[in-house]
Amino acid sequence: MKIVVEKSSDRLDSFLSNEVGLSRSKIQKLIKGGLVTVNDEIESSSYKVKIDDEIELVNQEEEIHIEKENIPLDIVYEDEYLMVINKPSGMVTHPAVGNYNHTLVNALMYHLNRDTTNIRPGIVHRLDKDTSGLMIVAKTDDALEKLSLMIKDRKIDRIYNALVWGIVRHEKGTIDAPIGRDINNRQKYIVTNLNSKDAITHFKVLERYSDTTLLELKLETGRTHQIRVHMNYIGYPVVNDPVYCNKKPLNDSGQMLFSKKLKFIHPYTNKELSFEIDPPNEFLEILNIHKINWN
Repeated sequence: MKIVVEKSSDRLDSFLSNEVGLSRSKIQKLIKGGLVTVNDEIESSSYKVKIDDEIELVNQEEEIHIEKENIPLDIVYEDEYLMVINKPSGMVTHPAVGNYNHTLVNALMYHLNRDTTNIRPGIVHRLDKDTSGLMIVAKTDDALEKLSLMIKDRKIDRIYNALVWGIVRHEKGTIDAPIGRDINNRQKYIVTNLNSKDAITHFKVLERYSDTTLLELKLETGRTHQIRVHMNYIGYPVVNDPVYCNKKPLNDSGQMLFSKKLKFIHPYTNKELSFEIDPPNEFLEILNIHKINWN
């Protein structure tokens, strides 16, 4: 169910309770479970609803159709509070209208043995369907709240690698440009001052090739499609990006962007956790096309 807000209102939970006729506690449960998004981002129950916000939620009838699925997960780390997983390219993070199966949430519900009428999959931050790599998943409601706050307070380092078209001349830089939904194409995001949010991406050149550049990118904020939008904005779209790149794909391996590293302080043990993965096979295939060694 999608709702476009026509006038400024109250808290997100109050607004949805009045709008769809569910109790406030039920709405809060859906919000905590990551089943409510505002402009494709997870917000807290206290989020102040604004004009033109696009809210999507799984309603009470739809909720029962989100089932457990025995989909293998590449678990990098797990304890009683949280998991770090390596999501493959091509897997949708969260069920949505017309796509309620074969998602990461379906897999998590099976792995965590969650009741399908009590969906709280603990998605702390999303990766786009075609972006692979490391993600944090909370295993309890309290852990979800703590980790979500850490994301908002920029206390979790998220490092990506991307292969982009063009030769990036600066060794490093920062893109500080607000991102909002494209009013001409609701499936896309653009750099705009209209109903947008601050977005900051730091980049560093790793290698330059004949017509592409390998970058390391660090997110300071986590807007929808942020890296893809920012790189396209400065003229270096991500290779194989199906939405923001006009060049013909090199192959069908998916966009050349993956979440390489996560570093944060465990919200319960206060120990520093750091995880790093090698590039996925599809990324290496593209590099081989360019006859590049990953060194």
